[in-house]
Amino acid sequence: MKKKLTYKTAGVDIKKADQFVSAIKGLVKSTRVSGVMDKTKAFGSLFVLPKGYKEPVLVSSTDGVGTKLLVANLIGKHDTVGIDLVAMNVNDVLCVGAKPLFFLDYVACGKVDKKILVDVMKGIAEGCRQAGCALIGGETAEMPGMYKAEDYDLAGFTVGIVDKKKMVDGSKMKAGDAIIALPSSGIHSNGYSLVRKAFSPAEIKMYAKLILEPTRIYVKNVLPLVEKFDVHGMAHNTGGAFYEKLTKCLPDGLSFRITKGTWPMPKVFELIMAKASIVEHELYRTFNMGVGFIVVVRKEDVAGVQKILAKTGMPSYVIGEVIRRKKEKLELV
Repeated sequence: MKKKLTYKTAGVDIKKADQFVSAIKGLVKSTRVSGVMDKTKAFGSLFVLPKGYKEPVLVSSTDGVGTKLLVANLIGKHDTVGIDLVAMNVNDVLCVGAKPLFFLDYVACGKVDKKILVDVMKGIAEGCRQAGCALIGGETAEMPGMYKAEDYDLAGFTVGIVDKKKMVDGSKMKAGDAIIALPSSGIHSNGYSLVRKAFSPAEIKMYAKLILEPTRIYVKNVLPLVEKFDVHGMAHNTGGAFYEKLTKCLPDGLSFRITKGTWPMPKVFELIMAKASIVEHELYRTFNMGVGFIVVVRKEDVAGVQKILAKTGMPSYVIGEVIRRKKEKLELV
């Protein structure tokens, strides 16, 4: 007699997934903001655009956390990678001056482990609260055969809004403008394939707090600057780092001259340099090295910008200036 086959015996437990969804309802509710609509009988998530925008432009981003998840699995700590997921998306839309409105998550796993996934969602909800946006939907996909039972992956999606006339696109940037750095909290969410080569599993556990420090979210620090000042450029320092991400906001014919040592470097980067032989160019092309986000403004606005950042609790450092240069986009001195 053939054994009866069900979805559960094939490895997918719909009941467990439903229990997980029920367990996170309070977390989702904690992120609710004005604009969220109750989605009774709706398959999609609903959000009403806020008023007050003359020419509203929607700005979107999608991203993941990368192999930092392998570190979380190794250590058994899952309540902060959700913050990383939100940060990687909201910090990106912030670069054009957009306020994040809402966020959706996608969790793929080999097996639904309610405790682990609830911890992940705690981080996502916390990230949304820090960014001032709503977690309005998501998807949990249990895929045995695609993932090992203990493995999971994360992806996120956000939509922000900005008035067309207030968009920051780098077009106003001029030689002589100042580059203001907002410090990172550590490695953030890029370069972990290299980190896992530099440290042994035992060392990763030893330095777990530093290595898993969640990505800093800059939304509430930076949006007041966009409202008050003529910001010329902004960049989120992620994969590609100084050579590819910081210079992304530069118009043709201009370059950044950045002076090393003008900002504090988190201890975790000192540990990486002590453990592995990595050439300087590779370090600054892979890691943020302590610079999580930059704002480019006129020199005469520097004091005012730093004053507002300080009021929001964010330290800041003038790390360089914009110069005329046709070829290389970055001069690191």
